[in-house]
Amino acid sequence: MGTTLRYPESVARLDSSSKPLLKAWIPAVLWMGVIAVESTDWLSAHHTGRLLYPILHYLFGVIPESFETWHFLIRKGGHVFGYAMLSWLLFRAWRATLPMVDKRGRTLRWAGMAVGMTTLVASLDEWHQTFIPSRTGTPHDVLLDTVAGVSAQVLILLCLLPGNRRAGTDTHQ
Repeated sequence: MGTTLRYPESVARLDSSSKPLLKAWIPAVLWMGVIAVESTDWLSAHHTGRLLYPILHYLFGVIPESFETWHFLIRKGGHVFGYAMLSWLLFRAWRATLPMVDKRGRTLRWAGMAVGMTTLVASLDEWHQTFIPSRTGTPHDVLLDTVAGVSAQVLILLCLLPGNRRAGTDTHQ
């Protein structure tokens, strides 16, 4: 005597087509959350310095006089890695959102949208840091983050060149 719920065909189509989009966008949104947490006082230079110095001193014998240089390089390296990763995740998300109908210009559109969003997130991140006493928001970091995003896109585009054996395969990677 059980009843079966039947959904209109359009609802079923929406559910099946939204799964790849969610799979593509969730990592990008979560990574933006990671960036937002990194933008707080908890991960300011003072706090990361207190954590990193003992580790670098123990492992490599880093002394206080050279630690500031290493600390600076590690933090800027974090910017490069974090925003290159964001750019790659955004490329994946846009590729899933705007599937390839024709091969002309679509990949560049995905890359451009990924870089644009990466720059927007970097700008908002640095702006947010101007309100935190232990942080400083700088246009130099926005530039560094944008260059990291562009570099990630160049690598992606090189991997997608026609001579690459994976070019054009697996559109939801």
